[in-house]
Amino acid sequence: MTDAARYTRTAIALHWVIALLIFIAFPVGLYMVDLPLSPQKLKIISWHKWAGITVLALTLVRILWRSTHRPPALPDSMSRIEKLAAHGAHHLLYLLMIAVPMAGWLMSSAKGFPVVWFGVLPLPDLIGKNEQLAEFFEGAHELLAWLMAAIVIAHAAAAIKHHLVARDGILARMLPFLK
Repeated sequence: MTDAARYTRTAIALHWVIALLIFIAFPVGLYMVDLPLSPQKLKIISWHKWAGITVLALTLVRILWRSTHRPPALPDSMSRIEKLAAHGAHHLLYLLMIAVPMAGWLMSSAKGFPVVWFGVLPLPDLIGKNEQLAEFFEGAHELLAWLMAAIVIAHAAAAIKHHLVARDGILARMLPFLK
């Protein structure tokens, strides 16, 4: 595969670091919600927030990178519908990688709990303490996270389908060790 048919190393690194953080943050979020209030739960919530804010920051870097470095074109063997679906899924994933952590940050702000990135950088509250908004953003954060999980699963399934069935090199563009 030529270099023109691959993503840049920076795009690949951002993709996989963000994916890893999402793969960690989602199950941690599911685990922590049912824990009784304790110092351990507060520590896990902090880790979850760190992962979310890092996803948000890296996604903004990724969008900036992508705006200055065009991704490789999709193969001509893909139908117009497949290309539209791929572009739509990518745009939706970018939107969700911003919306999910933003909803979490807004929820924390509305609940009156600060977001302190890696325990050292306090981030400003985005809104004042408000119980009704806290409930709204809690529901939005959960709903958007489940939507992102569904889109991520579809994205991964499509990449595997392209690798195993279509054999068109789509997955190799993001996994340099594949031929």
